[in-house]
Amino acid sequence: MGDDVWHDEVHWLLDELCVRHGFCLPPGKQQRLLEQAPFMTVDAFTDAVFIAEGMDPSLYKNLRRGVRETVQRRLPAIKHESEWDIRSE
Repeated sequence: MGDDVWHDEVHWLLDELCVRHGFCLPPGKQQRLLEQAPFMTVDAFTDAVFIAEGMDPSLYKNLRRGVRETVQRRLPAIKHESEWDIRSE
């Protein structure tokens, strides 16, 4: 996925997380997530959103599940840990 397309997808995801789940991050935190996203898993990205909001993701299991589903649906290029084939790395 090209960098411009990737950045657009992450921006759309962050907008959706704001509207649907109330995670409206300031530009600096959005930029950090944007830079890290290609190297993160769905779970890591989900937790990073909570941490950027100052929240402990382990304390909000139902909300985390909803945010994770949004991340997974919106960014299928991010893989869940179980999808990585460590033999190929």
